Amino acid sequence: MKLISSTEIEKRTFELLKKLNTHFNNDVFKISCGNITGEYNRYLCELFKENAEIAEKKGLPLCQDTGFVEFFVELGTSVVLEEPIDKTLNRAVSKTYSTLPFRTSMVNPPIGESANTKDNTPAFVHIEQRDGQDLVITAHVKGGGSENLSALWMLLPTTSVEEIIELVTKHIQARGGQSCPPLHVGVGIGGSADTAVLLAKKALTIKLGKRNDDPAIARLERTLVSRLNELKIGVQGFGEGPSVLDVHILTLPRHIAVLPIALAVDCFLCRVGRISL
Repeated sequence: MKLISSTEIEKRTFELLKKLNTHFNNDVFKISCGNITGEYNRYLCELFKENAEIAEKKGLPLCQDTGFVEFFVELGTSVVLEEPIDKTLNRAVSKTYSTLPFRTSMVNPPIGESANTKDNTPAFVHIEQRDGQDLVITAHVKGGGSENLSALWMLLPTTSVEEIIELVTKHIQARGGQSCPPLHVGVGIGGSADTAVLLAKKALTIKLGKRNDDPAIARLERTLVSRLNELKIGVQGFGEGPSVLDVHILTLPRHIAVLPIALAVDCFLCRVGRISL
């Protein structure tokens, strides 16, 4: 058995959340600015670079929307914790957003006269059990603008792949410019309504450029990248440069009578990172 202290988890998570909010993702810069296609694209890339340098140097957030925090936890069966992992992670979030110059954006109750929770909690924690003695925590800092682009469709099982492509393409075409493109698009296919949404969210934690192990799904990912970039939404919606950074798809088996398709979107910052303990 392997004992992992709550203090160590909290410390490492705090450091990760600080870095995600203050250090620009180099993969994003390579895709967005690796092939300048016009003056708007060039100007925005210069702004990205300047903003990133200031944020890293001064410890300031890359964006005013420092998001809500979502965790995907892989918990080994031989790992022993001192307390429930969600309690530790929420304490790390509270410390991060209470002591650093990050905006707190969580309010409660969700309807009516909402009040700010003051420390950006609660975080949303998803736990998966694994064999072994490793604890892997993936953190995703996600802004409200990209979250508003989320979608779920319960389709007929006879829906074709081309119809799925059209559905996703039309959705991004209609609203993609509102979520600070170039976007990272996650798609969940199969399972149930709730698991499809979770798959789409989890797809956003996959490294840019990585393809699905299933050749058919990998082909669909590449097709969607091509179709969505043909929309010419462009960097920050100015029509120049890539509209999407990448598309990742995760799947589950489904009931014969249903075909859930979920879509999740991340803004160009792609504030995703992981720690292993």
